[in-house]
Amino acid sequence: MTVIATLQSLQLGKIAPIGPEGVPSGIVKYPVAGPVELRGHQLLGDETADLTVHGGPDKAVYGYSADLYPVWAAERPAHAARLTPGVFGENLTIAGITEADLCIGDIHAIGTARLQVCQPRQPCFKFALRFEDATMPKAMVRSGRSGWYYRTIEEGILQAGDEVTLVDRPHPALAFERMVEIVNFGQATEAELALMAESDGLAVWLRSRARAALRG
Repeated sequence: MTVIATLQSLQLGKIAPIGPEGVPSGIVKYPVAGPVELRGHQLLGDETADLTVHGGPDKAVYGYSADLYPVWAAERPAHAARLTPGVFGENLTIAGITEADLCIGDIHAIGTARLQVCQPRQPCFKFALRFEDATMPKAMVRSGRSGWYYRTIEEGILQAGDEVTLVDRPHPALAFERMVEIVNFGQATEAELALMAESDGLAVWLRSRARAALRG
């Protein structure tokens, strides 16, 4: 096992109205001091308004790279003041890795919990409401700086300051950055589709989509 990063900050959120129409969402998250339990498909105390965009087995916990915050601030200076941990809706703000350092299926130990990288995020309209900027979802898609969803492999306790350890990399041929491109732009080769179809580390819906594409 290799230490690859540090959990810089851990965030939880409650369902609350956002935007001028008061859309219910759990995207607004705040840093938490002290230990938090990962049980089942969620961090205890974190709420989800719409399970189609966050939550459930393949979207249990959302991670984002702390290293990318300065990049966003340089590109979007108007938003620099609000670029603090959790603003992207992430539960885990992780320093030391980005999408370029991951593969689909990577298993990370954080505290006593073990989590598996299983898919990139696809930002919805609530991301625009969070920033009061309709261009932000497309900006995230174009940038490839999606963050990543984890599924729960082992329940446990984690907290800010914990090391992030790479326990296993079962699918080294499935680079996470490439998966972001495939999810956003749909240009997978037949060989990539075959890998995706057989990767138990990948989110179920992406495996199903790959199998359907292979069948033609």
